[in-house]
Amino acid sequence: MVQTPIAPTKKVSKLEGIKERSNFLREPVATEILQDTTHFTEDAIQILKFHGSYQQDNRDNRVKGQEKDYQMMLRTRSPGGFIPAQLYLTLDKLSEEYGNYTLRTTTRQGFQLHGVLKKNLKATIAAIVRNMGSTLGACGDLNRNVMAPPAPYKNQPEYQYAWEYADKIADLLTPQTGAYYEIWLDGEKVISAEEAEEVKAARQKNGTGTIFHDHEEPLYGTHYMPRKFKICVAVPGDNSIDVYTHDVSLIVILDEQGKLEGFNVLAGGGMGRTHNKEETFARMSDPIGFVAKEDVYDLMKAIVATQRDYGDRFKRRHARMKYLLHDWGVEKFKAKLEEFFGKKIAPYRELPAWKYLDFLGWHEQGDGKLFFGLSVENGRVKDTDNWKLKTALREIIEKFKIPMRLTANHDIILYEIAPENKDEIAEMLSQKGIETDPEALDPITRYSMACPALPLCGLAVTESERILPEISDRIRTLLTKLGMADEYFVIRMTGCPNGCDRPYMAELGFVGSGPNKYQIWLGGTPDQTQLAQPYEQKMPVDDLEDFFEPIFVFFKQKRHAGESFGLFCSRIGFDAIRKFSANYKLGSYMEETTPKQRKFRKNQKRVSVPDEIFPRLKETAQQEGRPMNQVIAEALTDYFAKKANS
Repeated sequence: MVQTPIAPTKKVSKLEGIKERSNFLREPVATEILQDTTHFTEDAIQILKFHGSYQQDNRDNRVKGQEKDYQMMLRTRSPGGFIPAQLYLTLDKLSEEYGNYTLRTTTRQGFQLHGVLKKNLKATIAAIVRNMGSTLGACGDLNRNVMAPPAPYKNQPEYQYAWEYADKIADLLTPQTGAYYEIWLDGEKVISAEEAEEVKAARQKNGTGTIFHDHEEPLYGTHYMPRKFKICVAVPGDNSIDVYTHDVSLIVILDEQGKLEGFNVLAGGGMGRTHNKEETFARMSDPIGFVAKEDVYDLMKAIVATQRDYGDRFKRRHARMKYLLHDWGVEKFKAKLEEFFGKKIAPYRELPAWKYLDFLGWHEQGDGKLFFGLSVENGRVKDTDNWKLKTALREIIEKFKIPMRLTANHDIILYEIAPENKDEIAEMLSQKGIETDPEALDPITRYSMACPALPLCGLAVTESERILPEISDRIRTLLTKLGMADEYFVIRMTGCPNGCDRPYMAELGFVGSGPNKYQIWLGGTPDQTQLAQPYEQKMPVDDLEDFFEPIFVFFKQKRHAGESFGLFCSRIGFDAIRKFSANYKLGSYMEETTPKQRKFRKNQKRVSVPDEIFPRLKETAQQEGRPMNQVIAEALTDYFAKKANS
């Protein structure tokens, strides 16, 4: 077996040694999964990521002197967001049997399953694989889930080509090690879909140095990639998958007859960064050129090989391909790429303007059937007293056996729906408290998203998923008081600077920078075509209204006709916003707000409420045009008054 150890004269990170000693992702996972322990060692945790799992602990349950509440998170590899009915029902069952009774859609069109104990990990992964799913390569230093627009348009060939090549590129870059099936299925290789012959041939094709011959991992080698690697296949004009944020984006180009001609190629995007480390930054991808369809696999291998061989394997903060593009520049990167590709890359083709689409509501598929886009706030599929999404989806999919596609904005698309079943499906959703009319949703909620953050993510420094509904409610209340009730913009929140929910492309980004504090990013666009910039380093969440009131008033006064909030912020400039805010008198545009309400707002503290109460609390607050915390405060005041008089 030919090995590819990194030259000893080159300094590498500790993780490179862990990968080299793993015997192609086998150890120490294969040994430790057999041990009667509650958790894996640090070395095993790193290799386990390649198998699609992260070890976490519930930080709400941490007690000094006691062992952590260890549990595993699993993530599916679902190219183009495809979840067949059989797989969804399996995931739903596993979440009840082994998980925390919820499922979580991701911003890369997969599902996450939280709360799995180490002793149940093997049974969980085996069940996923045997039911048309996989977790292989959903995490780790290799190609992640390949994204594609989720809309199932059968009469628009560009969408069908995007799905087809998302599958094929995912297969091309799937790890070839036998470790996955050896560990989780005792060597039984379950194949839910056969690879295309062209993909098999392309994987072994060489001549330009892209692969290692007679190697268990012909493309990745012993050390896999320097860091995670993200790809999407997009449709011109449809920016439902944040096309500029990936390591590589392929954009479908059709000829005049509607047949696939090839792909435009973007490279070098990425969101991850670290606070107070200026050498780390979010970056949009650059145009590289056009590739004909018959050469697309060779070009993808050339891009992977370039990053594999020249990406930084010493500083992991500097290991993503975006830094290679930044350090080298596009021309040097392209020249090296052409060495691996074996030919010149054609010029980038002109494209229409990008527009964000979420596909919510009912739509024609183009073949007589329908699809329905379902909003899932922050991607959490669960049941509460008044909102039983998990039960509704289970009952619908059990009865109609329809597939789903996950979106990059945490939503779900049900498709292949016979027209005669539309009313029944709509009624099944309504009976469980699910809103089926997207126009009835508050657009702030519709166009917002948050990462899971606390209590399970080990990187989170503050809340995200659990607090964004309250943040959205407070922003909506503030806008209403300012006479801007119809205003909305794209809000994204993360509990740390790694940017999983792509906050750096939002009009308003909240990035966790400390307990109950957020870095504020402004200046992205509604269609995610421009990077936002950091405006404030540590905004206390309790100061939200006072912080944003002058900014929103300035926007109201100085915006151009039809100008979005993000474009306004980038046009007017942060210096002008800061100057206006410094001279602004709080409350001057909020005549209906009483001094008592302003005092309450100034001194409010964060309060958590049970999931089953939250929908009623939110509805009441919206009806009365007040913050949820004020409703809670009045209820508690009444409670304590009654208690004092009893």
